[in-house]
Amino acid sequence: MPPKQIDYNATIIHADYLTETLAIYRVKPDEPVDAFLPGQYAVLGLNHPEKGPVLRAYSIASPPHLHNEYFEFFIRYVKQPTSDNPLTHLIFEKQTGDRIHMRSKLKGKFTIEDTVGRDDPRMKVCVAAGTGLAPFTSLVYQHYHEHGTAGNHAIIHGSSYPIDLGYRSDLETIMNGGTTPRYFPTISRPRETPGWTGLTGRAETHFHPDNLPELERLLGLGDGGFNPEKCTVLICGLQGTIANTAMSLLHRGFIPEDRKTRSALGIPKDCKASLFWEQYDTVPVIDLKDPELVAELKKRLLLQGVELEEPVV
Repeated sequence: MPPKQIDYNATIIHADYLTETLAIYRVKPDEPVDAFLPGQYAVLGLNHPEKGPVLRAYSIASPPHLHNEYFEFFIRYVKQPTSDNPLTHLIFEKQTGDRIHMRSKLKGKFTIEDTVGRDDPRMKVCVAAGTGLAPFTSLVYQHYHEHGTAGNHAIIHGSSYPIDLGYRSDLETIMNGGTTPRYFPTISRPRETPGWTGLTGRAETHFHPDNLPELERLLGLGDGGFNPEKCTVLICGLQGTIANTAMSLLHRGFIPEDRKTRSALGIPKDCKASLFWEQYDTVPVIDLKDPELVAELKKRLLLQGVELEEPVV
């Protein structure tokens, strides 16, 4: 008996293939969908003729004010999928005008409202690897629509090559028009990119204690200014980017929101979070079962004056 298929209720109204493995899709549902908050996600689905339907969550890259026109998604083709029926292998065969399934319920807590709060005055430093940029374009585009500026948002976006940066032109226009730039693309393979004059290295390398003073300078924060009193940090993308950025920022006293991480490090419940990340799997981004690593991370917080519930052993 063939697997039950899901109904298609939306149309791909634009498919922009930046490379063979990177694309931006605009999807328009047949029926109106409620507005959402920047940082939330939608579930897309397609039918495989033999293996059945596959559904996957993707952060929405477009701003909420366009929800009656389309929803945009920044998607990378997965070359080594963990599933035998990956969605990217199906969606990368699609073109403008093709049909797709999109759940009408939009979800997610990786929003300003659900993290630091809309009224928080600190700089929101958004750290993205690859297509992890999506929730931050939604955030910045919406703020620009409402206020005409990028506000107190900054983006550090890492990719292998300039062509992978996706939204670079728009973000440079929106975020780098003032006296202090707020959008910083960084590429990890500069030797293969003659003429590149921007930052180099993976996104997380710029938060290493040795490199953070330069980032402070670029952001106009001053010596030692990258701290939880002046900044909050939101991370989305590759697991290594999340883990390495988060662990580096413990040196500055940033407190993660993630419940499992807080529990492992003995962070008190009333200790306010200043470090947030988005992940769609359940595997901890930091190896919390490594006692030596956990002890080292506790020491980093203790050196910053954070009182922990459990001693370092």
